[in-house]
Amino acid sequence: MPPFREAFAAEGVPLVEHVLTGGELGLAEAPAPGVWWSRMSASAHTRDHDASIAHTRAVLSWLEAAGARTVNGRAVLELELSKVAQLTALAAAGLEVPRTVAVVGADLDAAARRFAERVGGPFVTKHSQGGKGLGVARFSGYQEFADTLASGGLDEPFDGVWLLQEFVASADDSVTRAEFVGGEFLYALRADTARGGFQLCPADACAIDPDTGRPVLPPGATIAQEPGETIFSLREGFDHPVLARYADFLRRNGIEIAGVEFITTAEGRVVTYDVNTNTNYNAAVDAAAPRSGPREIARYTGRLLRRAGGTLA
Repeated sequence: MPPFREAFAAEGVPLVEHVLTGGELGLAEAPAPGVWWSRMSASAHTRDHDASIAHTRAVLSWLEAAGARTVNGRAVLELELSKVAQLTALAAAGLEVPRTVAVVGADLDAAARRFAERVGGPFVTKHSQGGKGLGVARFSGYQEFADTLASGGLDEPFDGVWLLQEFVASADDSVTRAEFVGGEFLYALRADTARGGFQLCPADACAIDPDTGRPVLPPGATIAQEPGETIFSLREGFDHPVLARYADFLRRNGIEIAGVEFITTAEGRVVTYDVNTNTNYNAAVDAAAPRSGPREIARYTGRLLRRAGGTLA
């Protein structure tokens, strides 16, 4: 939240934070006037906030039933919490996604054997309720997976839903994240997967040492990296026909703020694999970008607030 606090203050937009980690909610009470922006994270449980999902669902349901203006509201929350929901929505919009099988309450080993036979190459595991690369591991084939599973090397997903997904090779060992605010494309970020692996959260707070795979700093700390030290960089002047399709997808699904991640293969395929609706920003990249993500969010919600005639909540 620190980058957003600073951005809202700089834009003169009042901000009130509500930390949803459990508590009471009077359902007959009227919400405070204003604009309510959801920042719920699919990985909240990794920070011992197991009640946050239920709490946020309750609050957003209460707000929307009362007619309050929400940004990334209840329906968007469900997309944030489920890669199954994201992938099926992306595919329904005509966007290419990786071949994926969801495994729910079934034999993961048997499902992986069948999936490996179908893809005929490397594949990855993921948690459907992910974030921060939760549960993501690459396997050359079924036997490597079976050995890892037998050794207890896979952590169970929080919601009980595993994904088996084809490994999509990038043309240049990178993925691209396109940032949108208020339906408008801001800029694209490149993440170096050769150094960063699957831990690609761009925020300082979840920075990972590419050599050890461990957090760079303790919670609450910030980092100041010299040029070249980060796995993230700005894709200057990025323009691609897929951006218009992403903007349409976000609009149709009511997603107002998001980062959409995709891989470009050597054959020119654009494969979309993730939609981050609680997007974080890399400080160095954001500073170099033509428009700052946090500042644009402050401006966007400020415009909504003026239309609503209330205090930002």
